[in-house]
Amino acid sequence: MCIRDRYGAASRLDYEQARTTVASARAAITTYVRAVAQSQNALELLVGSKVPDELQPSGVELAATLPATMPAGLPSEVLLNRPDIISAERGMISANANIGAARAAFFPSISLTANAGSASAHLSDLFGANTGLWSFTPSISIPIFTGGRNLANLRSAEVQEKIAVATYEKSIQTAFQEVADALATEGTVERELKERREFADAASQAFELSSARYKHGAAAYTEVLDAQRTKVSAQQAVITAELSRASSLVTLYKVLGGGTELPEPAKTIEGAEK
Repeated sequence: MCIRDRYGAASRLDYEQARTTVASARAAITTYVRAVAQSQNALELLVGSKVPDELQPSGVELAATLPATMPAGLPSEVLLNRPDIISAERGMISANANIGAARAAFFPSISLTANAGSASAHLSDLFGANTGLWSFTPSISIPIFTGGRNLANLRSAEVQEKIAVATYEKSIQTAFQEVADALATEGTVERELKERREFADAASQAFELSSARYKHGAAAYTEVLDAQRTKVSAQQAVITAELSRASSLVTLYKVLGGGTELPEPAKTIEGAEK
């Protein structure tokens, strides 16, 4: 018997290291409990009342409003649901614009997504390969602004038209840029989540093997503790990645204008058919 075993030095070390692990876990629990309470308060502030327990999420769940993967060939017309574009089109109408002509001139009608929900080549082509700047060139084949002018207010009308067009173009560019960014982020967080889960599975198996080795006297308890810490850390990383994935979907839902549904013709803003 070695001196460490005879005087209990090894078992005392195991004990103190186990205490450290427990204390660290308790501190983490306190942090997470506080975060949950803060999130519940924020949710109740948002809805304006207390949220019943049965409506509280039981975990990091992906919203059913959006599919787990964006469908291929998603048309850019879904962006017409965005409040900023709707507002810009109303500004165009107030300047006596033909919205149908404005959309044909300034709004790229493309597929936003390719296979597996990634950004399509058409979407990427809207931004310069080297500069990342908007490269879509408007094609004006028919007059956009009609009527509402006379010699007395001609100059004022021209200024209003320029402002309306600039606002409209900016809202469209912002919409496509945000979708491109969101789709790029979605692809990376999906891959990260898959990799985190694979690592967590491997860490769990390593912990089981270390525990078995310890029970058969082939490993010190410090090895079990190290494996356990790695396992817990890997599981926490999976939860963080799941949260990032859910947050990414929320962002994608937002920048698409509320989902993947095309705007209903009955809800098209007044003047779109002019």
